[in-house]
Amino acid sequence: MTLIALNADVLVTMDAQRREIKGGALVADGPALLWVGATAELPAQYRRMADEGQARVLDMRGKVVTPGLVNTHHHMYQSLTRAVPAAQDAELFSWLQNLYMLWSHLTPEMIHVSTQTAMAELMLSGCTTTSDHLYLFPNGSRLDDSIAAAQQMGMRFHAARGSMSLGRSKGGLPPDVVVEEEEAILRDSLRLIQQYHDGSRHSMLRVVLAPCSPFSVTRDLMRESAVLARAHGVSLHTHLAENDNDVAFSREKFGLTPAQYAEDLGWVGRDVWHAHCVKLDPEGIALFARTGTGVAHCPCSNMRLASGIAPIRGMRDAGVPVALGVDGSASNDGAHMLGEARQAMLLQRVGYGPAAMSAREALEIATLGGARVLNRDDIGALAPGMSADFVAFDMEAVGYAGAGHDPVAALVFCTPANVSSSVINGRVVVEDGRLLTADLPVVLGQHRRLARSLFERAAGQ
Repeated sequence: MTLIALNADVLVTMDAQRREIKGGALVADGPALLWVGATAELPAQYRRMADEGQARVLDMRGKVVTPGLVNTHHHMYQSLTRAVPAAQDAELFSWLQNLYMLWSHLTPEMIHVSTQTAMAELMLSGCTTTSDHLYLFPNGSRLDDSIAAAQQMGMRFHAARGSMSLGRSKGGLPPDVVVEEEEAILRDSLRLIQQYHDGSRHSMLRVVLAPCSPFSVTRDLMRESAVLARAHGVSLHTHLAENDNDVAFSREKFGLTPAQYAEDLGWVGRDVWHAHCVKLDPEGIALFARTGTGVAHCPCSNMRLASGIAPIRGMRDAGVPVALGVDGSASNDGAHMLGEARQAMLLQRVGYGPAAMSAREALEIATLGGARVLNRDDIGALAPGMSADFVAFDMEAVGYAGAGHDPVAALVFCTPANVSSSVINGRVVVEDGRLLTADLPVVLGQHRRLARSLFERAAGQ
């Protein structure tokens, strides 16, 4: 059925003119938007459809409507391991070393339910498209487990087939028990592309190849993954230049900066994005800008692990594509996309002054920025022909009281709120603040049981 949203206090389009339409409306048919404008200008044919019950009508009075937010970096399995005491006060490398063995006890059911839980949290926060970087596969776990969960939840999904092949015995950081053989990684990567990847417009599922990091895979795997990805038209993703130890490892092992390492392996271009890049140097910023290489900025995780303040202002000014990522729930302990946009704005101001990032720029990074980094031209904005992904925030909530003079900026400046409505691919997935695609109390009960089981397995090893 045609979907018509009417009477939005403000409809934030993020279109080429960056229109913010008071009394805004839009019309969707199937996965795509047909019309966007003011409710008073709604074409007669759509008004008639609404009046005669031939379309589903959403009354957005009192709401700000925006494009769905886009999350470009996550580790959803980590929702099982939030606030682990041994890792609470650690920097990146020691944080990982405290958690690797715990994660070695993950099961397929844990992957599935943790993905459902993470996606529920994201969807309620305004996210409609997400990537997930799953890079360890113990006890029969597969990327298929998270893909099945995404299909149940109804999220637009970029499933990143991560990998670790360089165990501690070969000079890497992870213990040998959580790494895979490179031939098996490449074979499974090809299987996933052939089985699942959909490169069409409005695609709900794309596969990404994502060797984990310079300190957990070999140069050969990075090169072979790039060759395989480009042969099949899929994107590439990894972690890069996250903190000082990450940079020191690259210099010691390869004699290169992280950006030089990426360039040497063919890991630059519009089909590549790197997570974090907190320590990307000026030469690296120039390289990324010149090649269109993307960055997933993860401010909460960077603060949690004391990695530093990524030079996002400088990246944006140079022309680097920048998006947001909530990162794993074990290094963020949350997955709220609107909250991540707020934190991105605030952190740039802490580092570079009050003019370093505006609320609207943070929203742009969370929408259009994500689309660009994921190499998509069908999401991130509300305009005819774009995917029917949009969310609505209730401006009558207590957290927005007194912010009526600029409700768009209020979305970022005020306490992050959950959505009242969310539509993905033309399907209503959140209504009146309630998730429609899963029985959330049941999922959370399963998640609590599995989180306890994971710790019990680790304690009994």
